[in-house]
Amino acid sequence: MKKILVVEDNENNMYLITFILQKAGYEIAKAETGEKGVKLAASEKPDLILMDVKLPGIDGLEATKRIRKSKAGGKVPIIALTSYAMTGDREKFLAGGCSAYIEKPINPDTILSQIKKFF
Repeated sequence: MKKILVVEDNENNMYLITFILQKAGYEIAKAETGEKGVKLAASEKPDLILMDVKLPGIDGLEATKRIRKSKAGGKVPIIALTSYAMTGDREKFLAGGCSAYIEKPINPDTILSQIKKFF
């Protein structure tokens, strides 16, 4: 079973994402902050990370950079979750170490199809 680390501070979004992914057969690890996401990326060794961009403490891009610098994060796909959909944001997320990004609000079909591209 593939393990996905979800780093998301919004309780409703975490519930929705977790529900969708568990129903699709994925094992889930959860973090509510960027710092906890970095720690869990190392200890849980997920197959994929869904990273909210706007987080308390360090943001998702900083957490992604830290994961990428660690032994755990070299090749793990990291998909940014964001409500930011401005021109240039896609390039910013990809340059920051993300493999892809998904715009919020979360669409169950979109999130699953994006994830399946990496497995």
